[in-house]
Amino acid sequence: MGGKTYISQLKARRMLLLSLQGLALSLGISLLTGSLAKYIFGTGNWFYFAIFALVAGVFLCFHPLWKINEQHIVRHLDCHFPELEESTGLILKPQAKLGTLEQLQVGKIEPLLPKKNIFNDLNLKNWISYACLMVGLTTYLFIPARTIHSATDQEDAVHANIRKEEKVLPQIASYTVEITPPAYTGKASRQQNQLYLKAELDAKAVWSIRTNKAIRNFRVFFNEVEQIRLKPLNQDSTLWNFSRKLDKQGFYQLELDGKKSDLYQIEVIPDYPVKINIIQPKPQHTIDIGERMHISIKAQLNDDYGIAGAYISATMASGKGESVSFTEKKLPFEISFANRKSIALQKPIDLRSLGMKPGDELYFFIQAQDNKGQLSRSDVYMVNIVDTAELMSMAGMTSGVNLVPEYFRSQRQIILDTEKLLGERSSISTADFNKRSNGLAIDQKLLRLRYGKFLGEENETSIGGDHEDHDEHDGHDHGEEKFGDVQAIMDRYAHKHDIAEDATFFEPDIKAQLKAVLNEMWKSELQLRTYKAQEALPFEYKALRLLKDLQQKSRAYVAKTTVKTAALKNEKRLTGDQDKILAPRQNANLENKDDSREELRTLLSLLNLHRDGKAFATNEKALLQSAQRDLIKAASSHPESYLDALKSLRSLTQTKFPRPKDLDVVAKAIYQLIGTIPTKPQPQTGGTAKQLSDRYFNHLKN
Repeated sequence: MGGKTYISQLKARRMLLLSLQGLALSLGISLLTGSLAKYIFGTGNWFYFAIFALVAGVFLCFHPLWKINEQHIVRHLDCHFPELEESTGLILKPQAKLGTLEQLQVGKIEPLLPKKNIFNDLNLKNWISYACLMVGLTTYLFIPARTIHSATDQEDAVHANIRKEEKVLPQIASYTVEITPPAYTGKASRQQNQLYLKAELDAKAVWSIRTNKAIRNFRVFFNEVEQIRLKPLNQDSTLWNFSRKLDKQGFYQLELDGKKSDLYQIEVIPDYPVKINIIQPKPQHTIDIGERMHISIKAQLNDDYGIAGAYISATMASGKGESVSFTEKKLPFEISFANRKSIALQKPIDLRSLGMKPGDELYFFIQAQDNKGQLSRSDVYMVNIVDTAELMSMAGMTSGVNLVPEYFRSQRQIILDTEKLLGERSSISTADFNKRSNGLAIDQKLLRLRYGKFLGEENETSIGGDHEDHDEHDGHDHGEEKFGDVQAIMDRYAHKHDIAEDATFFEPDIKAQLKAVLNEMWKSELQLRTYKAQEALPFEYKALRLLKDLQQKSRAYVAKTTVKTAALKNEKRLTGDQDKILAPRQNANLENKDDSREELRTLLSLLNLHRDGKAFATNEKALLQSAQRDLIKAASSHPESYLDALKSLRSLTQTKFPRPKDLDVVAKAIYQLIGTIPTKPQPQTGGTAKQLSDRYFNHLKN
């Protein structure tokens, strides 16, 4: 019975040690990782419990406490204590079932049962767990002081600091301000115990002020312009209430029986219209021959408080010349906005369903409205469908300046031959088709080689390059432009034979488009040589379109103008009558010069003279009063920049000896008001004759 009790005690002891080990390890890791996550990412307290549960679950998987029994303890004793001769299990057997030798063995090992250092295998793990717990506690105690707070917490902290700095008249016992945001914000009303206001645009603020004694005259000044005289709400004249709609920034001041309070700032949070960002397509998108007449519009909309709706305004332009017709449609988005602050929009548009055909153009923009009713619209995007008939026409080829030589126009003949080959495909053999396709590829190559000579390319190693889009110019990153660098400008336009792309007098934009034509000819030749005439046709059409655009750029158009002169009376001609001709007279409106800036500059020098604490004279205080008008005007529109300066300026006028801090604040604000004076060219002190005489005199002295 004593042996069984011994085993049971060891079982309970091992379970207790493992439980403490797991608890210390889980707490240490959860406190360490939770504190670091809260410091870096600003997570909440829930993260501690999540990590604790995770670590505890992993620990129990490796050390299942429910599986520890008497047999587990017996195996442990037999393994770690050789003097027991692996006979500890006999202790658990009933005495009646023990044989003679077993009874003798039990009597032999019972005195040898260990009393100390039984679970030495847990010592190292226990120390590690306790060390982890200490590290976690240390991190938890010191990290929270530097925790990164959310934007709301930071705003509350700023308001708390402002609340501490607020100077309240001693007659005011308590006060509250209730701010009711407008309906478009979707925010509830809130109360604050500070006179500094930060509210949404068009919010309603209600002040409730209780004084500790009866007040006979209570007035409120807004921006030193508007004045409100209050009436008490009770007979004791200690309860006052007034409200105002916050539609602009500024400041206000309380006056109780002639005693004025500090200046309190009113900060208004504006509501900006919806910000629209069109991701796809590009501002100028061209649908070439062989491409689907289909576009997909992708846009991202963001707003401060919520988006009420948005739609696409599309205008189709058909025809040309004087027969151009325009059709406007509104294309809605099949999505529920539900006053969401951010939303991604996507709208596939089939241009054929809009009635568009080759040669037409589509102009569209996205217009959005927020829940306040403000409208905003994106830039206008254009989609152009290439017209094959227009490309194949000869109009415009016989007039204007032709930058591209005549044999470049054989690209049109290559297109005609390719379409003819495709039309006869069913009636000719495959070998004949491949032979004619390869012949067209050779013609395309010869055309490309002639074309490349005008770019200075004298071999096939770099003809065309791999420029996918001619709108990206030459595809290289030239870095920052060097303005005023004559050599860089000469290198851009000079004729250099050692650099292929510079061996031309074409402008950079023309070079880029010429290279784009070469690139399309490369692709066309590749398809023709692999006997894919149908796939080569879009590249041929695009090369022709780029060529035609290039020719249109080189043409000059001068509008015909007519001159309309005043009608002459024949009876007045050649009479020499000049009675109606009067002497010229100039009318000028002379404006009064604003001397406020000069007064502010004078005040700056005056402030520097009083750095030693010298008191202001009476006439100097008059200059301070004059500058106060300018600061009041500036603080009404920008209280965050000039309200402190206005307070310091009033302190200078009221105190006898100026403080250096007030002088610095006022001087900084005046510098912001007057700004920097632009430098003007100064005349030379002496002319050429004066310089010549000075040089002559100096030579005489030498």
